[in-house]
Amino acid sequence: MAVLSRLLRASALTASCSLYAATVRRRGLSLVASEGDLRLPSSAHLSPLGTRKNLTGRNVQWAFLGCPGVGKGTYASRLSQLLGVPHIATGDLVREELSSSGPLADQLRGIVNQGKLVSDEIIVDLLSKRVEKGEAKGESGFILDGFPRTLRQAEILERVTDVDLVINLKLREDVLLEKCLGRRICSQCGGNFNIACIDIKGEDGKPGIYMAPLLPPEGCASKLVTRSDDTEEVVKERLRIYNEMTQPVEDFYRKRGKLLEFELPGGIPESWPKLLHALHLDGLNREQSLAA
Repeated sequence: MAVLSRLLRASALTASCSLYAATVRRRGLSLVASEGDLRLPSSAHLSPLGTRKNLTGRNVQWAFLGCPGVGKGTYASRLSQLLGVPHIATGDLVREELSSSGPLADQLRGIVNQGKLVSDEIIVDLLSKRVEKGEAKGESGFILDGFPRTLRQAEILERVTDVDLVINLKLREDVLLEKCLGRRICSQCGGNFNIACIDIKGEDGKPGIYMAPLLPPEGCASKLVTRSDDTEEVVKERLRIYNEMTQPVEDFYRKRGKLLEFELPGGIPESWPKLLHALHLDGLNREQSLAA
C-alpha cells in the first residue's frame, strides 16, 4: 500500500504530460456471468472455496466497473465486509471533497452538476490521499469502486499495482435511468435509499427484471433529498459519457483475462447470491453466516 500511495501521487503529477503504456500482456479469456456459466477468468487467482487472500498471500485487490447507478457501491461494500478489505469509492471521495470549502470543491461542483467525468488528475490525487490514510491505519488490499474509469487510469493503475480481478456490473439502460432518478439521500444521517420500484415484464426473448425499492426507516423518511445531478438530462449524459470512455477500459482488462462481466438479474436478493457464486465465495459467505 505504501508503494501504491507513492506511485499514485507521482502519477497524479505526471499524468497530464503523457499516457502510460501498458507493460504487461497476459493471455486469458473474459466471460459474461450468467446462471448457466459462472466461472472466474483464469488469471483471477481466487480459491474455489473463497478466501480474502489470493495465491500470493496478500489481501485481494479488486476493482468494480459499471455505469452510474448500477450498484457498484452496494456490491463493493458487501464484498468489502465479507473479505475484510477496504472499499475505496472514488464517488465518495469526490462527494467528501465537495462538502469541503475551497477552489477544488468549486471546480468539482461545476463538473458534477453538468454530468461530466472528473479529470484523471483530480481522481488520482484524491485516491492517493485516501490510500495514504488507509496505510497509516494498517489497511491491506482494496476493492476499488469507480476507478479506473478511463484507459489512462487503467494504465496508471497497472504501473503501480497488480489488480487481481475487475468485476463489470451490467444492467439495461432503461432500468439504470429509473434507478438513478429514484435515488435519495437522508440529509441527516447520509444514508442512501431508492424509492423506485422497477417491475419490467419480459418480452421479445428478453427476461423481465424486478427491483424492489430500498425505502428509508421512519426516522429518515421526511429528510430525504435528491442529488443535484440526478436529473434525467444529467443521468443520460453521464451514461453516454461513461459508455464512450469505459469501453476501452473493458477491452484493456478483457485482453488480460481479468474481466468478469456480470449481468445483474434483479435486485440484491436475486443478484447477491449469484455474484458470490460467480466469485467462488459461496463457502465463505456460509461460514460467516454460521459464525454470526
